[in-house]
Amino acid sequence: MAEARDDSVVVGVDGSGSALDAVRVAAREAQLRQRPLHVVHAFTWAMMPGNLAGSVASPRDPGLRQAAERVVADAVAEAEKSAPGVPVTGSVRDGAPATVLLHYARPGALLVIGDRGLGGFSGLVLGSVAIQVVAHAACPVLVVKGDLATTGPVVVGVDGSESSERAIGFAFEEAAARDVPLVAVLAWRYPEPTGIDEEALPLIYDQDDLMREEARVLENAVAEWCARYPGVRVTRRLHPGRPGKVLVDESEQASLVVVGARGLGGFKGLLLGSVSHAVLYHAHCPVAVVHQ
Repeated sequence: MAEARDDSVVVGVDGSGSALDAVRVAAREAQLRQRPLHVVHAFTWAMMPGNLAGSVASPRDPGLRQAAERVVADAVAEAEKSAPGVPVTGSVRDGAPATVLLHYARPGALLVIGDRGLGGFSGLVLGSVAIQVVAHAACPVLVVKGDLATTGPVVVGVDGSESSERAIGFAFEEAAARDVPLVAVLAWRYPEPTGIDEEALPLIYDQDDLMREEARVLENAVAEWCARYPGVRVTRRLHPGRPGKVLVDESEQASLVVVGARGLGGFKGLLLGSVSHAVLYHAHCPVAVVHQ
């Protein structure tokens, strides 16, 4: 069985159209990063697609294993067609989908998954598999969904946290490799002291002072990365509103949205609350979640 390198781009497949989209994106990522690509299929008897799951064959029936191997072979062929010259390997691994994927989520790797699938990755993004993978991976996870255009900017959510810092670095790397602009977005809201009506907040806090402070946070967050990647065109945007909605709106013109796994302020609890759900469910383009 072929094995992935620690720095490989790894993509999960199950024979669905969504998985093939993920393969094409993963192949391009491997080409841009000059890394090998590894295609993996999680083989679980109970999750075999429709006609196979309903058969009376034994779970050890070699026909089922051969079907899983065909899924991988087709995906490898698609990857080689999408990114000629990229070294591509594939494997079928026994186990639950999340467990198999997390096996490959090593710190130096990039894990790519489709937003929906069949069999081993059924219900991805909407169910427990996605939550486990995105929440527990030790590497960035790129969820392929929506518009797969490659010319839009990379959008990154900023909040001044350490997690946000890692996301910004990943976003700059992506923008440089893709040769597209980067849009750094900070969503701000008035502080909300207990017992004060939201409509009264503009009367209590000076908006100009708040904007200056948020602009300082945004500038400090991207300054070092601008120096590291002088060729990347950077736009800084301060948006009033809820972070999830702000990032979803920005995703309409983007080729990729990048968010940190956990943050402060506007992006606090990203993987566990409404912001992560809003971005992963509603973004109009692929989403990368970057872990510390």
